[in-house]
Amino acid sequence: MLRLPKFQVAQPRNVDDAVAILAEHGDRARIVAGGTDLVPNMKHELFTPDVVVSLARINDLSGVCEADGGALLIGAMTTIDAVAKHELVAERAPALAQAASLIAGPQLRRMGTLGGNVMLDTRCQWYNQTYFWRQALGFCLKKDGTECHVVAGGKKCVAAASNDTAPALMSLGASLVFAGPDGRREITVDDLWHNDGIWNKKVGADELLTEVRIPRQAPGHRGAYGKLRDRGSIDFPLLGLAVRLDLDDAGAVADADLVAVALQARPARVRGIAELLQGTRPGEPAFDEAVELTAAAAYKQCRPLDNVPGDSDYRREMVPVYARQTLRAAVEGTGPVHHL
Repeated sequence: MLRLPKFQVAQPRNVDDAVAILAEHGDRARIVAGGTDLVPNMKHELFTPDVVVSLARINDLSGVCEADGGALLIGAMTTIDAVAKHELVAERAPALAQAASLIAGPQLRRMGTLGGNVMLDTRCQWYNQTYFWRQALGFCLKKDGTECHVVAGGKKCVAAASNDTAPALMSLGASLVFAGPDGRREITVDDLWHNDGIWNKKVGADELLTEVRIPRQAPGHRGAYGKLRDRGSIDFPLLGLAVRLDLDDAGAVADADLVAVALQARPARVRGIAELLQGTRPGEPAFDEAVELTAAAAYKQCRPLDNVPGDSDYRREMVPVYARQTLRAAVEGTGPVHHL
């Protein structure tokens, strides 16, 4: 039986108190929102904090609302289930609603939070194991060791960003609001990441994500999310692709974006997609040709590593398949792509 290590629980009732506790304890504190990732990681002794700071009593961190100008504001403690089912999210940010709907299973979606998924620790099949298992291998770069088991001789951790909502939020141009000892600051989701699997976020241990802001999208906005995984629920992505298509008044593509996750330590934007698709109209041969060129570009740029379960060659071969299907799902509004 895996047991939790000993720790104290802090239950602040407002953001300022939570930040003060984080600042006081530094790296010896961890935030718990829904607990769906932190608790098993603590049982595996990946984290052994002295203090766990629960956000459960901070009521103003939950909920979805529309701000002036049509932006969507989503509290960091809003559950994944609520994000997936909210009418405004489905209407204004379909890729995010779809990505949320494919996270884990129903019970975990009712516990897990949007903020928790955005701030999810990177994952690796050599890291997310029990202490006994990791000790037998001599540990790894990310925790307690000096060797990377993914890249022979590697000196940089390549544990994968595996948060389904991250590519959807990037495709939507979302921003994040953090509270810290120096006050509040807002950054774009793109600016959150750096390519280091040990800690892939440009925020301090004493900063707390409070809100996700999604700007109003173009009138002809379309979006979809595709997820490759072994089982129809529970599993983290072997590959995730978020698509944004903006159609003009004539039905032609005015702008486009494609963002991948579960490949490396940060979500990765596929470059040059807008140029390939701009001016083409869904349903016409030129659009179909552009979709094929987009799938080829994704295949060229997306190179999975052996950092998550599943054969990396198979995962790469599925990149163009999911790129095609997710682009078409965005146009047709047919919902998330999974288990092709």
